[in-house]
Amino acid sequence: MKSIKQVADIFGITTDTIRYYEKVGVIPPVNRGENGYRQFTTQDMNWVFLAKSLRNAGVSIDSLIEFTRLSRVTGDERLAQKDILKEQLAEVDSNIEEMLRVRSLLQYKIETYDEHIARINDKSKSDDRVEELWKHTFKLESR
Repeated sequence: MKSIKQVADIFGITTDTIRYYEKVGVIPPVNRGENGYRQFTTQDMNWVFLAKSLRNAGVSIDSLIEFTRLSRVTGDERLAQKDILKEQLAEVDSNIEEMLRVRSLLQYKIETYDEHIARINDKSKSDDRVEELWKHTFKLESR
């Protein structure tokens, strides 16, 4: 069993965040000891880790609350949890693709920076020779 302070330290979040997650239903209620303090089990810590990870990936509080609510139901309704996960995976994949495109743009700008500055400094060249970046296809590159 871990205390809320220990859990907060392990996951690099504040105790206030954990209390908030529990209060609004992002994580299931955590059992308390005789002294009234929360006692986190491994399962509780898994919920905190999942909530933190999904929040960092942009999952909304409302989606997390619904995901947690569905963990308490039985039957086919619980399968909606998987749908939430699939939707979030698709969104994360889309964000990754966009970040890779931006990475490619940044890499291109770094590689062509000296040329670009030279053109700017060459007053004899007109502005109509400036590259239209939005028409350039930046390929998805992984590191």
